[in-house]
Amino acid sequence: MRILVTGGAGFIGCNLVESLLEEGHIVTVVDNYCTGRKGNLDRLIDNENLEVIEDDITLWNWRKIKKPFDQIYNLACPASPVAYQAIPIETWMSSTLGTYNIIRCALEHKATFLHTSTSEVYGDPHITPQDEKYLGYVNCYGPRACYDEGKRAAEALIFDFQRVAGLNARIVRIFNTYGPWMAADDGRVISNFVNQALDGRKLSIFGDGSQTRSFCYVSDNIAGLKTVMNSKCQTPVNLGNPEEFTMLELAEKVNFMVHGLKISDPDQHIQYHDLPVDDPKQRCPNIKKIKMLGWKPTVSLDKGLKETVKHFQLSRSWDNKPKHPGLLLQLSGV
Repeated sequence: MRILVTGGAGFIGCNLVESLLEEGHIVTVVDNYCTGRKGNLDRLIDNENLEVIEDDITLWNWRKIKKPFDQIYNLACPASPVAYQAIPIETWMSSTLGTYNIIRCALEHKATFLHTSTSEVYGDPHITPQDEKYLGYVNCYGPRACYDEGKRAAEALIFDFQRVAGLNARIVRIFNTYGPWMAADDGRVISNFVNQALDGRKLSIFGDGSQTRSFCYVSDNIAGLKTVMNSKCQTPVNLGNPEEFTMLELAEKVNFMVHGLKISDPDQHIQYHDLPVDDPKQRCPNIKKIKMLGWKPTVSLDKGLKETVKHFQLSRSWDNKPKHPGLLLQLSGV
């Protein structure tokens, strides 16, 4: 198939592109490198089935594409709190005008369209685990609104195009994902912990460390995206690993993975910070719907962390400098 991946130079995007190329598909990537990185595609660039277009989906003239796409994966949007809070307007535009443009492309090409939404549409949830019918508890004007509400707006736009124009769409609400090709400066808790541990620094915990997250390894995430894309499900689908861990438990695992030691003295290994505004206390997916489509997570947190630590150790020797190096100063707890 001919497949378009917007945001294909990002963390999840480059892993998806690699998987699609391995299956023999012809892949076009559109990315403006706002948060994605050219270096993420270096290992794939010599593949004759890969085309990379540097452009912004809010401005991209997709009508220049002569041969139609069969499938479109829309991943183009800053996804880490550090990044989207630094560029909120760009984040809004990516989720709204950018999604509109790619929807028009999908309709013109009669392509199946998959939009990557997020667990952030649930905000700071009052129920757990969260299923797809839960309407969420979101601050519509807080510092995270550009992403939370932007993704909610994108979902509403997609449903309107389904009703009015017959758009053949899929929506996947991605929960915390980690693994190789994460950016060291993205502000997510696993990349924060791993890099701090490798540097011999204290691990930054926001709040008291009792808040929980569930972590899905990137290879499971990619398998889930393709499962939903190739299904007939046109309603939102949660994608994540439902096993929950507190931030303190995660810190213990990362410290042991890097140093081979348990945290015996928290004051020596952990530095506590105030909890960011609107930071959810609990995030866990109900995955009953996607399991019915034939997908379930297979990679344990211990196994996934081992591969993630290995990648960060290797990446320190690569010339792949952060796009926004100053963003490490704005660490978030997500």
